[in-house]
Amino acid sequence: MRLSTVLATAAATTTTAIVGSIASQDTNSRWYRKLRKPGFQPPAAAFPIVWTALYADIAVTSAVAIDEYTDADDYAGRRNYIAALATNLVLNASWSWVFFKWHRLMPATVVAALLAASTADLTRRTAEANPAAGAALAPYSAWTAFATLLTGRITQLNR
Repeated sequence: MRLSTVLATAAATTTTAIVGSIASQDTNSRWYRKLRKPGFQPPAAAFPIVWTALYADIAVTSAVAIDEYTDADDYAGRRNYIAALATNLVLNASWSWVFFKWHRLMPATVVAALLAASTADLTRRTAEANPAAGAALAPYSAWTAFATLLTGRITQLNR
């Protein structure tokens, strides 16, 4: 893994984290506290811990995949991977805005589902480039699938 690649993917994931956190700063807002939430919702303290680990995971595994494509002279694969990563990170940050800032539950569920699909695709692409990196990215797929279920249930409970 090249230092320049991991610095670029770390910058991209850090930017995503910052943009998303701007929208979700007020998780103690009256609106959020009033939402009915399912019993399987993790405690609030779990979210920053999980997301910090996942963003680090995304940065490292994506750098590995990008370098694998580069080393194989597969510039189309590299370009497609970077586009898939960019799409994923935009969806990732967008969810926080749709849910926390704009309070749009059904659209947030749709964004969560799109993010889960994008994450599954990114994990597949990562595994094609480097199976170990793909396996390391699998928790991100699991978490976004769980987040889709959680968002959908919150939407259902608050109709």
